[in-house]
Order: sequence, then C-alpha cells, then structure tokens
Amino acid sequence: MSRHYFIKYGDLTPRISLVLGDITAQRVDAIVNAANTTLLGGGGVDGSIHRAAGPKLLEECKSLAGCETGHAKITKGYDLPAKFVIHTVGPIWRGGRKGEDGVLRSCYLNSLAVAEKNGVKSLAFPSISTGAYGFPVGRAAQIATFTVSDFLATASEIREVLFVCFSKGDYEVYRSVLEGKISNV
Repeated sequence: MSRHYFIKYGDLTPRISLVLGDITAQRVDAIVNAANTTLLGGGGVDGSIHRAAGPKLLEECKSLAGCETGHAKITKGYDLPAKFVIHTVGPIWRGGRKGEDGVLRSCYLNSLAVAEKNGVKSLAFPSISTGAYGFPVGRAAQIATFTVSDFLATASEIREVLFVCFSKGDYEVYRSVLEGKISNV
C-alpha cells in the first residue's frame, strides 16, 4: 500500500510518498538507516539494513568511526537496491524536555543535506527513533514530514522522498499527518 503526496514550489514538484513495507526493498537512490552511534548494526531497521546490504556494509561502517546523535554519514548500499545508505542517529526519548525534537529534526536535515551533496534524487526514510528509542510516533511524524517538506522547498537535487513505515499503525499516523500538511493527489 502506498500513497503519493505532491508539494508544488514554482515550476518544481517534489513528491513525498508514504509506503507500508520494508525499507530495504525500496528502489531509490538512497535509504536512511536509523542507526546507533557505532554504525555497526543493531536491531530493528539498523539490523535489517545491515543484513540486507551484506558484510561489506559493516566493513565500510567500521572505517567511519561512528556517528554522533543528530548527524548523518553515507556509505554504499552494496547488496541493497539503493546505491547508498545514509546513516543517522536519532535521539532517545526522555520525555521531550531534553531537546529531542531538535535532535530529531537535525537527523532529517543532515540526512537530506548529505543526500543533496551526493546527487541523490530519491531517498527513503524510516520512522527514526520511534522503535527502541521510544520517540512518540505522532510527534516524530510531524517533525519528519514538516522538516522534509520545508527542505524540499529549496532542494536542488532531491525529487522524491518516501516515508516507509513497517507497521500499519505507524503508516496510519504518518498518513494522517501528511494529509493534514500536504494535499493528496
């Protein structure tokens, strides 16, 4: 199941799509990994991406010396359909009073900036920090969709962004947020 949302900026029409499925199966230029600070794999999305990409991803990640929370780094996609993996480390939810919103926003902005710098035309995001890190899905969806749509207003390279939700519940939350922000076409 997927839905497509369009944002019109002058003569440009970047597209935001919402997909219920597996991020490792997406045929885009880059997928975003909700990584931990070591970049050496883990559970959830991170583990799935490492398994699907194969052992060469781990080898390249070892050379990156980790990643700070809120930042982003890029690697090859190896055995994935995507050419690149952009790794970002989201915040652990601590009740919302420790700057979590700003750090999550930085994850999206830094991932988008890395994508632009590397000529990525299409990329897919998971729901960063909403699994083991406990960030509330509705709040995260608002931050993600507003940050991405604002970034696309001035992006020169990126033409399509997918939000890929693994669970039906997360998909419905993102759908509600997107339909409130961007007109469905």
